[in-house]
Amino acid sequence: MKLHNLEKNPYASSTKKRVGRGPGSGLGKTSGKGQKGQKARSGGGKGPTFEGGQLPLFRRLPKRGFKNALFKKVYAIVNIEDLNKFENGDTVNFASLKAKGIVKKEYDGLKVLGNGKLEKKLTIQASKFSKSALDKIKESGSTIEVI
Repeated sequence: MKLHNLEKNPYASSTKKRVGRGPGSGLGKTSGKGQKGQKARSGGGKGPTFEGGQLPLFRRLPKRGFKNALFKKVYAIVNIEDLNKFENGDTVNFASLKAKGIVKKEYDGLKVLGNGKLEKKLTIQASKFSKSALDKIKESGSTIEVI
């Protein structure tokens, strides 16, 4: 087989089903949904967990354990490479990051990650630092303040 022998597969993609479009489509009037009833309505039908009115399995099973979703901490994340937008000697904190448009929301604090390279000498104030970020900050001669 050579490149000039290749042909497009005519069955690779089919045209979109256009429902409710007159007698020729075969899906006019009721759009292939029959007449009336729950399944003919918008959003109609039963959910995947419906068991015909029987108490669903997820309600029958005992609930155990502790869920940490309410108490977990979420940090606003900044990479080292984003800090190169500041001038030498600047203090980098949440307020200055928000002013530059790098971070939008503070959440439970600010965490600095080590993606990229820091080429300026800065004073960085944050709640947490990754190990790679600490190494790169010290390498650049910048200082760290844990809030």
